[in-house]
Amino acid sequence: MRTLICGSIAYDTIMVFNGHFKDHILPDQVHALNVAFLVPSMRREFGGTAGNIGYNLRLLNGDPIVMATVGDDAAPYRDRLASFGIDDRHVKTIGGTFTAQAFITTDIADNQITAFHPGAMDWSHENHVSDAKDVGLGIVSPDGRDGMLQHAREFADAKIPFIFDPGQGLPMFDGKELLDLMDIASVITVNDYEAKMMVEKTGKPLESIGKGDKTLIVTRGAEGSDLYRDGGCVRFSAVTATELVDPTGCGDAYRAGLLYGMAHDFDWDTAIRLGSLLGAIKIASGGPQNHSPNADEVAERFFAAFGYRY
Repeated sequence: MRTLICGSIAYDTIMVFNGHFKDHILPDQVHALNVAFLVPSMRREFGGTAGNIGYNLRLLNGDPIVMATVGDDAAPYRDRLASFGIDDRHVKTIGGTFTAQAFITTDIADNQITAFHPGAMDWSHENHVSDAKDVGLGIVSPDGRDGMLQHAREFADAKIPFIFDPGQGLPMFDGKELLDLMDIASVITVNDYEAKMMVEKTGKPLESIGKGDKTLIVTRGAEGSDLYRDGGCVRFSAVTATELVDPTGCGDAYRAGLLYGMAHDFDWDTAIRLGSLLGAIKIASGGPQNHSPNADEVAERFFAAFGYRY
């Protein structure tokens, strides 16, 4: 089943400062901060929610279509998508802009200072779900605010089931907007922190969100996942990772597993377990798109972890 992935494409520039930020930031001088950090280690990663989800879905031999907006500097990312056979015809270039970029500096205590430039992401509403043909499933992941609202409504109008994955974009919406988005989505996915924020904004407990024909999935890192459905909650254990290297992109890998399961009519137990497995595979490598198991290897690891084949 062709799966339309609406979200961001971004470059992540990750730098490592071999010291402690606290030793260079004076608490009584933060009103006049002027600090420079020498970062001898730097790398550039391919990221963004749509790019990450599409990458992971393609690893499973899924059929992702990425819908995003990029800037004039997107050629390397387009080449990467093409190298994996990912359809990028709905990745639109916004002239005169940069592709969304995060600049992340980490000290030796894993504290982070991040600057994020949305760039072309602010024009995500110039893409339309109706432009993509023969789509049977979709996801609205963090992107420009107007684009997220528009794409969710367009999925609903086209009667295409989709996951609403607000992620770090959740603070952009008020309670009424979140309730409207959750009402038209088939599945809502958030992490545990976002779940608490969602309850505060909407005034609705999690059990009341995952009822009737709605499904809510809350990821809790090493504690596993909670499935809210039919007014009840079921906890699923996390898959144990071989190494804990970098959590960046684990949530996107998990969502690719859910999408693959939905596209192939898996039961929720199997879809969630596949998502958890992909998250465990991803966390064992640095960056959001540097793990590279093929579909057969993922299937074998699933069998080893759960004792049955999907």
